[in-house]
Amino acid sequence: MRFQAPRGTEDVLPDRAHVWQWIEREFRALTHAYGYREIRTPVFEDTELFIRSAGETSDVVSKEMYEFKDKGDRSLTLKPESTAPAMRALVEHNLCPQGTVTRLCYVSSAHYRYDRPQKGRLREHHQCGIELVGSPSPAADAEVIEVAVRFLQRLGLMDVTVRLNSIGRDECRQRYREVLLEHAKPYLDQAAEDVREKAQKNPLRLLDSKDPAAQELMATAPSILDYLEDDSLARFTELQALLSAAEIPYVVAPEIVRGLDYYTETVFEVLSSNLGAQSAMCGGGRYDNLIKELGGSALPSVGFGMGVERLILVLESIGALPAAPRPKVFIAYHGEELRAEAFAIVRQLRAEGIAVVTDVDARSLKSQLRQADKSVAEFVAVLGEDEIASGTVSLKHMDSGDQRSVLRNELAGALG
Repeated sequence: MRFQAPRGTEDVLPDRAHVWQWIEREFRALTHAYGYREIRTPVFEDTELFIRSAGETSDVVSKEMYEFKDKGDRSLTLKPESTAPAMRALVEHNLCPQGTVTRLCYVSSAHYRYDRPQKGRLREHHQCGIELVGSPSPAADAEVIEVAVRFLQRLGLMDVTVRLNSIGRDECRQRYREVLLEHAKPYLDQAAEDVREKAQKNPLRLLDSKDPAAQELMATAPSILDYLEDDSLARFTELQALLSAAEIPYVVAPEIVRGLDYYTETVFEVLSSNLGAQSAMCGGGRYDNLIKELGGSALPSVGFGMGVERLILVLESIGALPAAPRPKVFIAYHGEELRAEAFAIVRQLRAEGIAVVTDVDARSLKSQLRQADKSVAEFVAVLGEDEIASGTVSLKHMDSGDQRSVLRNELAGALG
């Protein structure tokens, strides 16, 4: 029986792994420059963690979670997102005492959501993201947004725009709830019972509904910005000024609400318009109540998550992916009797940090040269009886065809 990867998952094959490594390396380098430290959380958590954080009415909880029971009959879930696990770890290990600020990042963290697989949207998908915990300042929101934008620019996506909104706090949402439900009444009167129930629990869900009828009606809904508390409005105004000062392009988009219940005030998406197609690259916002909801202190927090698969697709579409790394040299040798000498050269070069490939089976020189070509090594160095006698190797540059004799003790330098 032949097996295949489960539907909605993908293998990262050797000819693609370097792209993932490049993205991870660049993300780590940038976030380190901003003072973020990496956190890695388990692939599964208590199911209640995600119910408490994402909300029972969210699509994540109601439709998409991979939930299972262990042998102790405990309900566990493969993590659908990384913010709640990171905040669980922060509370458990007291990573952010009151009065301090903690910056966390995660890199290519695997997430699991049961949904219809699409290109760049898989059931097992990966994200990079950051969490800034302990600061209520709009400057914290601005920093998080700046990291997202600078990272995309660092990878070659220069034409990016932030879509920005504030969904206020409890007072704002309570007032807006009634306004939105009244506006949506013609739609809800005709909707299915489960849709009406979800709307009653969280009317803001209507703003990001996938139902075309709801989308058409919500296009004319009053703006939540008209109902913001005074301090939320002041913070939102300051955030815009900070983004302008940092030359971060943004537009105010009142329809942005995000899909998880834990968000408060700032919510945002970062889009790329490369090739003329608006592509959402990442999203995030502020979640000041989440840590308290998970049993910790009331700590203001803000962060974002960015899908790696989607990012790779967009970078590929504009030709911004890096070339695969090449071995520096392939060491070929005449006959099994020279294998020990060849392996000695290989070990020495590798000890000096040079990437080397060689044949382990002592095949014919013709076969080894075919291997050298397939390996896409930059050079091939051939060791024969004459080279042994003279203490040299015959070194050929595979792209230009230039060939010369090089002393063995000078080979590392000749390889550049």
